[in-house]
Amino acid sequence: MAIRKFAVLGALALAGVSLFGLSAKAEDVTISVWSLDRDIQPAPNLVKEFNAQNNGIKIEYRLIQFDDVVTEAMRAYASGQAPDIIAVDNPEHAMFASRGAFLDLTDMISRSTVIKPQNYFPGPLKSVEWEGKYYGVPKATNTIALYYNKDMFKAKGLDPNKPPQTWDELVEDARKLTDPAKNVYGLAFSAKANEEGTFQFLPWAQMGGGGYENINADGAVKALETWKTIMDEKLASPDTLTRGQWDSTGTFNSGNAAMAISGPWELDRMVKEAKFDWGVTLLPVPKPGADRSSAMGDFNWAIFASSKHPAEAFKALEYFASQDDKLFKNYGQLPARSDITIPVTGEKLKDDALKVFLEQMKFAKPRGPHPQWPKISKAIQDAIQAALTGQMSAKEALDQAADKIKAVLG
Repeated sequence: MAIRKFAVLGALALAGVSLFGLSAKAEDVTISVWSLDRDIQPAPNLVKEFNAQNNGIKIEYRLIQFDDVVTEAMRAYASGQAPDIIAVDNPEHAMFASRGAFLDLTDMISRSTVIKPQNYFPGPLKSVEWEGKYYGVPKATNTIALYYNKDMFKAKGLDPNKPPQTWDELVEDARKLTDPAKNVYGLAFSAKANEEGTFQFLPWAQMGGGGYENINADGAVKALETWKTIMDEKLASPDTLTRGQWDSTGTFNSGNAAMAISGPWELDRMVKEAKFDWGVTLLPVPKPGADRSSAMGDFNWAIFASSKHPAEAFKALEYFASQDDKLFKNYGQLPARSDITIPVTGEKLKDDALKVFLEQMKFAKPRGPHPQWPKISKAIQDAIQAALTGQMSAKEALDQAADKIKAVLG
């Protein structure tokens, strides 16, 4: 999902030999890759490394903007000018796969010694599936958890080693931590009317026994009512409705919020900007013992069905996957694989937080998958906005969203 900003921790070393035994050819086969990764992010650097092997395959890289990924890709596919490989936001993967735009990689993956489905977290793997087949490979992943300011907890008489574990505890702690005189809010999160709002709310609905198929379940209504309480009591900033996760977490970093719901993409910035002791805990649940859930973000690799060089394109994906163990060290991104042990950084705050995020990943669920996810997400976003601005009650708003989603689901 495009709800992340990443920081680079180190430079990649160029790989000198091919892992896959492709011999050099008189004329390279040229394939193309589209991604929204900038030069400090994985894709362009992986492409450079792959090309440096001189293995008979050359990759041409194109940077595309997040808002243009779907329209550009669909237009290119329809006109016969799609790239060989593309990186798409995981909730949009099913839209392409269901329309036959992505190549079925199931057989290639079954023969691969590099890409093994059993090595991936269930959530990311599910996001590349459609009707029991694999139409892509997870590129990276992320999730969300609760950051909290330990110094503020101490100052307000709260135990810094006992962050809130339930929704009620979260609200109660936010009340104690909110300090208007010092311009401090108890909590920072994003309820923005875009995919970020859905990204942050859906885990609450799921923990309440709902989901996109039954977004108006009683527990989901309770979740939105809890958000409404937080907003009505000014335990979070009014611009929670309009700002994204990056900006809301900045409020936490600056000391103007005691807690924040955000992801591991913030760790490097947190270490650099936060001038206080902080920690991370799993997302609070409705009540003790309730099932956990969390959002699952980031992108997937896919090969377009129109590719004239599918075998070579898959070799590129195998190389990209072979470098997953460097994602966090070099780019601050979590690999989508459970078989990779991320080495400690030596920065205690960061290492402790990373353990929590890796634990939270076990409960991360994809948005969908469904080919009409944008419409489903829009219904959820509209409900969040209607309830939090007082246009409707939480139940009315989610009932309306449920009707819209049922129409989409047919």
